[in-house]
Amino acid sequence: MRGFGMHAINDVGWIEKERPSCGPLDAIIRPTIVAPCSSDTHMSHGGSGPKTDLILGHEAVGIVDEVGESVHKIKVGDYVAVPCVTPDWTELGVQNFHSFSHDTGMFGSFKFLGVKDGVMAEYFHVNMADANLSIIPEGVSPEAALMTVDMMSTGFHGAELCEIKAGDTVVVIGIGPVGLMAIAGAALFGAGRIIAVGTRPKAMEVATAFGASEFISYKEGPVLDQVMARTGGKGPHKVIIAGGDANTFTEAVTMARPGGIISNINYFDVRDTLGFPALNWGLGMADKDIRGSFCPGGAERINRLLDMIKYGRIDPTLMISHKFEGFDKLPEAFDLMDKKAPDLIKPVVYLT
Repeated sequence: MRGFGMHAINDVGWIEKERPSCGPLDAIIRPTIVAPCSSDTHMSHGGSGPKTDLILGHEAVGIVDEVGESVHKIKVGDYVAVPCVTPDWTELGVQNFHSFSHDTGMFGSFKFLGVKDGVMAEYFHVNMADANLSIIPEGVSPEAALMTVDMMSTGFHGAELCEIKAGDTVVVIGIGPVGLMAIAGAALFGAGRIIAVGTRPKAMEVATAFGASEFISYKEGPVLDQVMARTGGKGPHKVIIAGGDANTFTEAVTMARPGGIISNINYFDVRDTLGFPALNWGLGMADKDIRGSFCPGGAERINRLLDMIKYGRIDPTLMISHKFEGFDKLPEAFDLMDKKAPDLIKPVVYLT
């Protein structure tokens, strides 16, 4: 089969591989729509360390082409959303920890980003199909379902980690697709004032639709100074980091008021070092919680998000800014995601 991925760091292109085999608990999926992600482009430049001859991609919906003999809930022909996090549910890392992202160790459940070939191929493998695949319900478009598998799940998780309460002031740093979903999640969970940090006009338009109250431009000075000025020196109750660099992490910890929560869902680089002056954390005693987590995995997570779409709570397709038709358009869509065109939010590729 053919897939698109990285031959080595900074070397992407078509890769020929054998069609994956199906274990007794597993499924083989023929993707119909995929979405390149900045995590894929980040990885192609070495952000997760060296990888060779690896098919990329972790956002897909598709048709079940084959199931293992012990799969009972999912059948051939089902149209499914495939979460980007597909845990091995027998592993102690899942059974002993509140997050489903670390089954065999750090990010072990995020198998499509480095542990095995991803979804930008003619076929791809999903482990533990009954627990990790969600059948797309009536009333939910495939495009909307595609937005749940990473962007919506990750962005909402940023809001969940913050334990947002009614009327909270929340700062969301970054208004890419994950940040936009964090804004939507914060609004749905009851935030009062939502201050979004970002400058792209199209993303600002969508952020407003999802619930952003106002915007800060990092081009107009330090974000920390602007946030403190906007909040009368108090800072926000909650901060969600959905973009930026190591300095962004420092600013986020500093701006949160005592008793606040900082949640990180940003993909920092393997070469980054995160830190901050002790005074900014009250010499270690400011009651500021710092939380970093990847989105939960599995079918039930996606089922809940699909219900939010089905019953009209949110329309994540507002994020789709570019559409490509045909398997051969994968390189073009990937390159667009890599170069971050000014009007880009989220590209999708229709493979069939």
